[in-house]
Amino acid sequence: MNAPLSPSDTLRTALAHLLDGLPPKAAAQAVERLIVNYRGRTPTDAPVLRDRSDAVAYAAYRMPATFEAVCAALEAFARAVPDWEPGSHVDVGGGTGAATWAVNATWTGGRPVTVLDWAEPALALGREIAAAHPDLKPTEWQRSRIGAALTIESTDLVTISYVLGELTDADRTAVVDAAASAAQAVVVIEPGTPDGYARVIDARDRLVAAGFHVAAPCPHSAACPIVPGEDWCHFAARVSRSSLHRQVKGGSLAYEDEKFSYVAATRFAPAPAASRVVRKPQIRKGQVLLDLCATETPAPTGTDVGPVPALGRTTVTKRHGPLYKAARDADWGDAWPPPL
Repeated sequence: MNAPLSPSDTLRTALAHLLDGLPPKAAAQAVERLIVNYRGRTPTDAPVLRDRSDAVAYAAYRMPATFEAVCAALEAFARAVPDWEPGSHVDVGGGTGAATWAVNATWTGGRPVTVLDWAEPALALGREIAAAHPDLKPTEWQRSRIGAALTIESTDLVTISYVLGELTDADRTAVVDAAASAAQAVVVIEPGTPDGYARVIDARDRLVAAGFHVAAPCPHSAACPIVPGEDWCHFAARVSRSSLHRQVKGGSLAYEDEKFSYVAATRFAPAPAASRVVRKPQIRKGQVLLDLCATETPAPTGTDVGPVPALGRTTVTKRHGPLYKAARDADWGDAWPPPL
């Protein structure tokens, strides 16, 4: 008997069927035009996806990468809240539903889900793709302007993935505030660029100010220790390339790495990682160099600033025994130290 398809494979199969009958050249041209908007450099006051061909081409090109990035963020989040899972979910600016698929892959089983987006072609296509997954068939696909007028019904989880870069500053603020007022947990994912990271940090600051606790990737809810303009926090998810990816990018590799920045925050107290690997580990002879974001000891007695976050490098050598093996297996974005 054949093993059931993974959520990733189910999604890819559904996307492959969509491209049947769409000329490859037309799909590639649509992707080339839309990719500028994906990079989030130009806020827009109109839907990016104008018609079905736009939505199909973009879904085939971007949904697998968005799905993998959101899955990676949600996996880290789930580890920080092991006794919690969302009973309901609202996907803001969800388009064709990549984040909705990722939430279901992280916490299996059906739940009330609402996808909000202002592009009707994306919503229609998302509904069509979701028909391939029994848990997602009941999903509500609602047209809604994503901006200052956005209202979100009370829910356990709100995801906002690859959306904020399409909005003005005022609309970004309004969307994050609406999510904070409606949800028990909010997850924001943006491209892993300096601008994407800046948008995530702005959202993080607003969520913390609204009483949320950061669950991932940060091991703390204090200010980010990265100096603005000098560096940015981001991670990577491995994505299998489709034929459309290879055609548009002219690449020969069967995969690529999707860079993303994110924050997951909750109204209830999470159990964040003690520290997080924030760069690709460097393996040397007999040692592993890990760049970590961690929470140091509390500030001096008499102060009221709370624990002080820090960035730093630690060296794990063979003399550390089992920890050395764990360090060799550690990956960018992992919690540290791992359970041994």
